[in-house]
Amino acid sequence: MFRPLMLSLRPRDRVVVTAANGFIGSAVSRALVARDIHVVAMMDSASAKLSIAGLPVESVEIDVLDSKATTRSFEGARVVIHIAPDYRFVSRDPSHFQSINVEGTRRVLLAAQAVGCEKVVYTSSVGTIYLDGATMEAPADEADAARFDQLEGFYRQSKYSAEHEVLRVAAEGLPVTLVLPTTSLGPYDFAPSPSGRIVVNFLNGATAGWFDTALNIVDVDDLANGYLLAIERGAIGRSYILGGTNLSFEELYALLTECTGLRRSGFRVPRYVALGAALFSEISQGKILHREPSIPIEGVRLATRKLVFSDQRARDELGYKTREAIETIDRAARWFTENGFVDPKHASRIHWRGAAS
Repeated sequence: MFRPLMLSLRPRDRVVVTAANGFIGSAVSRALVARDIHVVAMMDSASAKLSIAGLPVESVEIDVLDSKATTRSFEGARVVIHIAPDYRFVSRDPSHFQSINVEGTRRVLLAAQAVGCEKVVYTSSVGTIYLDGATMEAPADEADAARFDQLEGFYRQSKYSAEHEVLRVAAEGLPVTLVLPTTSLGPYDFAPSPSGRIVVNFLNGATAGWFDTALNIVDVDDLANGYLLAIERGAIGRSYILGGTNLSFEELYALLTECTGLRRSGFRVPRYVALGAALFSEISQGKILHREPSIPIEGVRLATRKLVFSDQRARDELGYKTREAIETIDRAARWFTENGFVDPKHASRIHWRGAAS
């Protein structure tokens, strides 16, 4: 039986958030600031900082591979939330995934251990879960363990390896809880994220095609609250999927239409067509032109599966809650429209309906 490590965050507690300027990291930082927590916002010096602009945080520009600087930045912190991943499906240097996602995680854990942090919350990935056989009626959960050779691509494999580093250090006594976010949507998505691009493309009438698949959509602010619950109630060495609502692409586009009055364009793309296009991209762009393929085959393989998950463990053990999917989608669509991601001609055609922002 897993027992939670109860830890109550107090005003002015020092909490480190890595990749604090990312989409998820900035949402977690805002949730902490709302609790009057002193946030040490750790980020790479080359990264944009729009998502945390104006937020009262202590900004620290450090590479997680710099062990000494990382340890110094952790001094006095009760909690470390490690979010920083290398979230790409392809790279001309696959060792980069190992360096950032595995070695970087190991150094963060050792730094937290060295300064005596009371809790570490590590961001894993639902990509480490075994997905074959998952359906809308029987979504995957934390018990669906995958073997290393069942995970396509260097990204998923590196996150799987990083999980084992986390669990090894947890077994040695570091109090660490793992969270596995699903597909998040919401405000401050400046990149935008892959899920944000789905919404932006829809709003701009640029939905060329979609796969016969499904996603689990979670509001980024609900996800951020899940991180705080993992700090205060998460069991040591325990994994928690932080998700929301399972939606087919048909249902996702229907909700976008309900929120905006816009109709989708494009058509359903069969899996074999998508895999063929990805193979051509890998050969022509990757092997011949020595560029990163615009259609990564690992991404297509993953995207054409049913990425549906159950977050019941987090709801039962953490008290995790999420809002309705239509509210999440409405919030994201409004934010992208209000922040210049939608062509004015297309924005003028929107007739807002559905949930209030």
